[in-house]
Amino acid sequence: MEFNKLVEDYGCLAFTDDVMKERIPKSTYKAFHESLDKGEELSKECATVIANAMKIWAVEHGATHFTHWFTPMTGLTAEKHDAFLEPDGSKAVLEFSGKTLRKGEPDASSFPSGGLRATFEARGYTAWDCTSPAFVKDGTLYIPTLFCSYTGEALDKKTPLLRSCDALSKAACRLLPLIGVEGVTKVSASVGAEQEYFLVDDKYYQERMDLKLTGRTLFGAMAPKGQELEDHYFGSLKRKVAAFMKDLDAELWKYGIPSKTKHNEVAPAQHEVACVYAKVNITTDNNHLLMQIAQDIAKKHGLRCLLHEKPFAGVNGSGKHDNWSVITNTGINLFNPGKNPEENKPFLAALACTIKAVDEYAEILRMSIASAGNDHRLGANEAPPAIISIFLGEQLEDIVEHIIKDGVATTSKEGGKLETGVSTLSDIAKDATDRNRTSPFAFTGNKFEFRMVGSKDSIASPNTTLNAIVAEAFCEAADELEKAEDFDSACDALIQKYMKEYQRIIFNGNGYSDEWVEEAARRGLPNIKSMVDAVETLTTDKAVALFEKFGIFTRKELESREEVLYEQYSKVINIEALTMIDMATKQYIPSVIKYTKDLADTVLAVKEAGADTSVQSEMLSEITVLLKDAKAALEKLKVSQAEGLKKEGREQAFFYKDTVMVDMNNLRAPVDKLEMLVDKDFWPVPSYGDLTFEV
Repeated sequence: MEFNKLVEDYGCLAFTDDVMKERIPKSTYKAFHESLDKGEELSKECATVIANAMKIWAVEHGATHFTHWFTPMTGLTAEKHDAFLEPDGSKAVLEFSGKTLRKGEPDASSFPSGGLRATFEARGYTAWDCTSPAFVKDGTLYIPTLFCSYTGEALDKKTPLLRSCDALSKAACRLLPLIGVEGVTKVSASVGAEQEYFLVDDKYYQERMDLKLTGRTLFGAMAPKGQELEDHYFGSLKRKVAAFMKDLDAELWKYGIPSKTKHNEVAPAQHEVACVYAKVNITTDNNHLLMQIAQDIAKKHGLRCLLHEKPFAGVNGSGKHDNWSVITNTGINLFNPGKNPEENKPFLAALACTIKAVDEYAEILRMSIASAGNDHRLGANEAPPAIISIFLGEQLEDIVEHIIKDGVATTSKEGGKLETGVSTLSDIAKDATDRNRTSPFAFTGNKFEFRMVGSKDSIASPNTTLNAIVAEAFCEAADELEKAEDFDSACDALIQKYMKEYQRIIFNGNGYSDEWVEEAARRGLPNIKSMVDAVETLTTDKAVALFEKFGIFTRKELESREEVLYEQYSKVINIEALTMIDMATKQYIPSVIKYTKDLADTVLAVKEAGADTSVQSEMLSEITVLLKDAKAALEKLKVSQAEGLKKEGREQAFFYKDTVMVDMNNLRAPVDKLEMLVDKDFWPVPSYGDLTFEV
């Protein structure tokens, strides 16, 4: 019965294409899809009919308000709720027109814009993204929208994403007939996002100011047990966690979000939910909604869902693996190698173009996942290094090597059989390629898995960049092939050329090793270790030329994002610094002082009793030294934090990275050592052990 209800409830709160088809006239439905297919503006008449149907459906599902739901450059989602009911003389009527559906006017000056909007320029527009389904949540109809300025500049993350989707589609449709794929009129980026997160007990969360204000612990000594035994990964679900996951799945299904997999991740208290693939803009919206729902449901279970990339130092952080592929409207996955990949020319061409794109634009791809939180995770032997490389696996690497050497590959490695050694089991067919979790950009069967994306960040930016750089490679390939007299041989030559010129980006080994860092440097691959180092790649002539070519960003829009990113980094680190100062001043140092008094009283009492006080005295001395170090580090942090506020832009961001962050680490070090010495009864906040094992 419960399973049947789950099936029945799937998508019940989403105004899907099927729902629309049922509720509007056939002619309107046909006109709607024709406008989508042609990329034309939806007519007022069509919008009015859809708006009325959407309003009736939403009210039937308990909605009293509507909101244009968008993703400003804060990295979060934004919403302003308006009532359907409007006064009409002595009564109230339900109002929701086609114009209201298509356009809203939030205050653009209240969101970060990097100078695109001044404070006195308040008007901004939201525009309905009719390719992503509306949905009802908590009594409000949510309408996925774009967000742009009065003069048309993108103020959000979705507008560039949709622009990049158009660019990829046009470029692919130009290339595909030249490599033997006919009848394709549209191509879409298909994405599946794996969301990692931590669950902690709400009572402990409430006692940690750093978690509440910054999303991560700014202090904290390692628990005696971490992830060393690797017993948490794929382990049995604790009852409270299982209950949370069950409710999360049920809620996601109501919105048509196809949650497919749930399990424990590597670190204690860390978990993952993965959803089935969808078009990239829909997956982006779904992931934003998933993060909101996960946090809401966790609270109902007395838990807190932590989405920060590194909530606990010393244990695995959280990412969001972005599984990206390119699908034609005829159902062809360009990254599906088939049974004989060496003979699959469309696949080899798409692969070669992707290798070229990732190598040529590695810096921009690295920038697309840059954030203050992700800095703590990348390159920490738990996530991919900051060096962009591509993992292909043995089978494809062998094919690539043959193509480079001979122009074509005539054979490919077979997967063979997996011999278990168990007599009662038949041999199992195995893939021809292993996987590599240390690779930032790994081929995993019929897609590329971009593993660098941060857990709390939107997937819009990395997919915008992926779409753009591959569109550029497709266009350049088409430019060359269109000049050819013999497409077949020209295509072979092009594939060989790209694989030979850009093979440096291919690496199948251990991305965590020091040897790879040295090897990558020899190959000339960029190693951009921090967000602030990455930001400036946005406004290089190379980046501007790429994004302007496809109309994804103007130079002005890129410069605005550079400014916003520097400002966001500085604000994040400043908040963290102030939180550390507050906690050290009001919690840690006073608690340690109380403990030293207690310990000193113990020394005196033992001495009066005529017993040996060497142990107590030694502990008192050690704690006192660390307390002095903590106080000195605290004062230094106060000075640097105040100095940072006097700076602006790029200079400020680098100062926070190079000076304030160093001072923060110098304050944390003695405090974490004190945690291992001070009686737990005196310690002012829950420990890592409390947070990660008490769920």
